[in-house]
Amino acid sequence: MSHSRIPQFYKFSVADRLRALLEREVISEIEYDALMDGTHLLDADTADRLIENVIGAFGLPMGLGLNFQINERDYLIPMVVEEPSIIAAVSSAAKLIRRSGGFSSVAERPMLIGQIQVVNVPHAAHAKQAVLHAKEEILNLANSLHPNMVARGGGAHDVEVVTHGATANHGEMLVVHLVVDTRDAMGANLVNTMCEGAAPLVEKITGGEVFLRILSNLTDRALVRARAVIAPESLATGDRAGTEVRDSIILANEFAEMDPYRATTHNKGIMNGIDAVAIATGNDWRAIEAAAHAYAARTGRYRSLTRWFADAEGNLVGELEMPLKVGTVGGQVESNQAVKIAHRVLNIASAAELAEVICAVGLAQNFAAIKALSTDGIQRGHMTLHARSVAMAAGATEANFDDVVDRLVAGGDIKVWKAREIIAELDGEHPSSDKAAQTQPKTDIVGHGDATGDFGYGKIIVLGEHSVVYGRHAIAAPIPLNVRAEVRPQDQDIDLLIPRWGVEMRFSEPEGKISSLHESITLIAERLGVADRGMRIDVFPRVPRANGLGASAALAVAVIRAMARAFSIEMSDREISNLAYDVEKIAHGTPSGIDNTLATFGRPILFRKDNPQARAEIRDLATSRPIPVVIGLSGVATLTAQTVGNVRAAWQKNPARYEAIFDQIDGLALAGVDALARGDIAELGDLMNIDHGLLNALQVSSWEIEELVEIARSNGALGAKLTGGGGGGAMIAVAESDRVEGVAAAMRAAGYNSFITEIRS
Repeated sequence: MSHSRIPQFYKFSVADRLRALLEREVISEIEYDALMDGTHLLDADTADRLIENVIGAFGLPMGLGLNFQINERDYLIPMVVEEPSIIAAVSSAAKLIRRSGGFSSVAERPMLIGQIQVVNVPHAAHAKQAVLHAKEEILNLANSLHPNMVARGGGAHDVEVVTHGATANHGEMLVVHLVVDTRDAMGANLVNTMCEGAAPLVEKITGGEVFLRILSNLTDRALVRARAVIAPESLATGDRAGTEVRDSIILANEFAEMDPYRATTHNKGIMNGIDAVAIATGNDWRAIEAAAHAYAARTGRYRSLTRWFADAEGNLVGELEMPLKVGTVGGQVESNQAVKIAHRVLNIASAAELAEVICAVGLAQNFAAIKALSTDGIQRGHMTLHARSVAMAAGATEANFDDVVDRLVAGGDIKVWKAREIIAELDGEHPSSDKAAQTQPKTDIVGHGDATGDFGYGKIIVLGEHSVVYGRHAIAAPIPLNVRAEVRPQDQDIDLLIPRWGVEMRFSEPEGKISSLHESITLIAERLGVADRGMRIDVFPRVPRANGLGASAALAVAVIRAMARAFSIEMSDREISNLAYDVEKIAHGTPSGIDNTLATFGRPILFRKDNPQARAEIRDLATSRPIPVVIGLSGVATLTAQTVGNVRAAWQKNPARYEAIFDQIDGLALAGVDALARGDIAELGDLMNIDHGLLNALQVSSWEIEELVEIARSNGALGAKLTGGGGGGAMIAVAESDRVEGVAAAMRAAGYNSFITEIRS
């Protein structure tokens, strides 16, 4: 970057600002064009792949914080915020502070804490010692779930144990902390996966019952400290000496140190700057807010996050210390073009550097706010900027905009209705008023009783789709995504809630048409002998629905386990798998049995089911080394029953032709067993490529899958193919460990979701 000082930048038109950035090589020609014509903004289709129930994309202004010098380097800082004056104030503060040497900022090693809650612990003190004694075993297990992170110097580094005494109904509570270095990732999903993976071992060690497994957003192991030293002469205003302004700022900060009502507003001002940069860079500003406010209350009293004081030389010194866990890699960073441009403008090399920059922005924002409050008052600085926002809301045009703003400021009554009067006066018209009130009903769903949670695993089929239905072999492996279910006994009725899928169902209420989900849950309750019992079933799916990754089987297994646990019903894994298979018949008609097997047992297998009456052949598979796999999601929902039905119809017309194809696929699966055993990724990739061609011949692919396969192969994948039923859904690719990130990133750059996992024995 050339320089963070761009004089008169605020006076430029948007086009001229972008031209200035282009000339300074802050942005590229492509980014310039995208910002000029608005193609950097999310469209509805892209937004629909990011969150649920999308109806459009919402825009917020993105501006630049100027004049920043942090750790002797200049930064232009993208900020996304709707409130006027924030960017102007922080840029002015940075300009003043740079005259005294700028900001210094330092970030600690970015650690996150994952919490594993254990209840009903027979002896908390003994359990604590047992966990600490098994620390290395727990760390090794957690790190086995993310070997790529470990290879980059991250991963789980420590285990801590906290005891909380007796709960109301679940005996002694003990909490195990996994302390994880997530490197440049925000790390929430990574830490949650580690907690869930380590939970069974922790449960075994403690003798208790694991309940919650989730990261903590109190990121006090990722502290950042920013500092500014300001010469008093820099603080002088027209009617106040610099030392007077310095002492006023110190007094204002003391107010926030002593009074929680003031501290709340004081810290909100800090977060004005921090949130704006976090949003621009694709970070979780809600988590950052939560951590900041929790840290402000760490002494038991809510206080200011900053400290302002005079040093021995009479300089004003400002310091901000706060938890700040941010990321520079991940889906949100890479799936949003506007975020990519923000990172390009900011030009930082690591998450630690980003945290240092954000912390300095928070200190600058705080300085600007308390300087204004303690001198001229906050309103003077807000007046013109607020008037501009009001004029726009009132409908001022380009021709009358400046006149409307000037009259609003002069009159001092900066309201939308007043702006409309001014517009009408300027245009020779009378303003119209249009007032409407809208209310939206709220529905709260409240459960009661004690909750339990159980899991069913998602899966990929590595080799052998469709032919497995006809008695051939298939290789399948679990993925680090699952479906979790909780069952709470209640007085009456069976209630099912799956918020992520928009499901809210009460089984005593008649349905116009009985859904497969309704029929599946009913079958489970009847088989377990609890159909007449009241219960609330909460399902939390992490496996994408209708993507060929075994979501329906994982849901069935999770609900079976949770329901059995809630009503103290003993079931073996084999019994759970068999019942899940019967549930799968409802969803898929003629399932192979592979999904329910993987959902239950969660380990790589060679699977074969000769005929409906025979017991399935299930053989555990060994790999000499982990096999990196990229999973790409096409974004197209698919029904396995439909694709299986289409293949069956074709087979019935020409059995000999299709049996020959099934035999070829079977041979590939058996060869894949040897490739896995040797850890031969190149050979496995060749087998997958051939298998995909045969599946294409079965007409179960789609153009989205074909595009993903081509992207994977052209970016270093040794093999790529669809996985599951096809017709959309998901595909998989294998590559050497140094290429998987590039493969996944290329998929995301093309607008698809992707994630990385491994096949390991």
